[in-house]
Amino acid sequence: MKPQRWDIFCQVIDNFGDIGVCWRLSCGLAARGVQVRLWVDDASALAWMAPEGCPGVEVRPWTQPLELQNLQNLQPSDVWVEAFGCDIAPEFVAACVGYTCANGAKPLWINLEYLSAERYVERSHALPSLLRDGPAAGRQKWFFYPGFSGKTGGLLRETNLAQRQTSFDRSAWLQDLWPRLQHGFGAPQAVDGEQLVSLFCYEPPALQVWLEQLASAPRQTRLLVTAGRASRAVQALLSDENCLQRLSHLQGQLSISYLPALTQRDFDHLLWAADWNLVRGEDSLVRAIWAGKPFVWQIYPQHDAAHHVKLEAFLDMAQAPDSLRQFQRVWNGLEAAALPVLDLETWGQNARDLRARLLQQADLVSQLLTFQSETR
Repeated sequence: MKPQRWDIFCQVIDNFGDIGVCWRLSCGLAARGVQVRLWVDDASALAWMAPEGCPGVEVRPWTQPLELQNLQNLQPSDVWVEAFGCDIAPEFVAACVGYTCANGAKPLWINLEYLSAERYVERSHALPSLLRDGPAAGRQKWFFYPGFSGKTGGLLRETNLAQRQTSFDRSAWLQDLWPRLQHGFGAPQAVDGEQLVSLFCYEPPALQVWLEQLASAPRQTRLLVTAGRASRAVQALLSDENCLQRLSHLQGQLSISYLPALTQRDFDHLLWAADWNLVRGEDSLVRAIWAGKPFVWQIYPQHDAAHHVKLEAFLDMAQAPDSLRQFQRVWNGLEAAALPVLDLETWGQNARDLRARLLQQADLVSQLLTFQSETR
């Protein structure tokens, strides 16, 4: 039987979250025997995110407009995916609209939406939309929503994820990581019994207060700060003499080390190795859930404050305890209250319970393949 071929279109808007999700999706499909063409307008992040590539995934440049040479001699595909509301390149549509699949059907057109726990997701998932104009007029586009319930498209999860986690050697991975760290504050050497906390964030309003909280905590903490915006946010605070003096005058229980850019695989390892994780955006939220460790999510901030509703919907779905709800709200700037005292034992149990519930659902790739089969 001839393998399926999918075309996935991705525009990198900000922070590499879009390309991160699309790459994991492409690799997940390829692992099931699908041949994937990933069209992306900026593939530069893949150089460090996925330097080894993936068998079965071909990355193609999505230029504006899409160059004719990239459309010549294209093998017809079974599915077109436009990720996160981007419109498939009109040049591609015009050139490929007449193609049919091996079974004589037109390619299935899917709009893969953003992840949310809001109620509209269940209502909107798998609904069709008729295209009324353009070269594909009369065709249907289907809206596919990832989500956290059985009435949605599920979450990205590799078939071998549990095996990878079981075989993960935390000590060996940390030993390999240590020479690549840049130590910026506190003890440059590992301290026996210190807890590890990973930080992947934008610029959370409560960042300074939280650092002070860690510095005065009874347990020694090493903060592992990811490259990019998180490192810049922390370094900007430490360049402020008042903040630095405040941290130095506390008990000194905090050490800060900066990470190099991590591959997606090593980012998973970071979340598995840490005692608790602070993550941002969509892809890292899902990875934090699968890690099963206590986590705090900084949602992508929107100017119209729509992210407030989205965060509350997630906290409700996750059945977050009160202290975690308050921490998340303050961390995301929804409240100006004080950060609650850390309760990692309760937060950890909540994270494990959430992971167990979501593991009962079919994963996103499986649901997409089933949807494609049933819709054709």
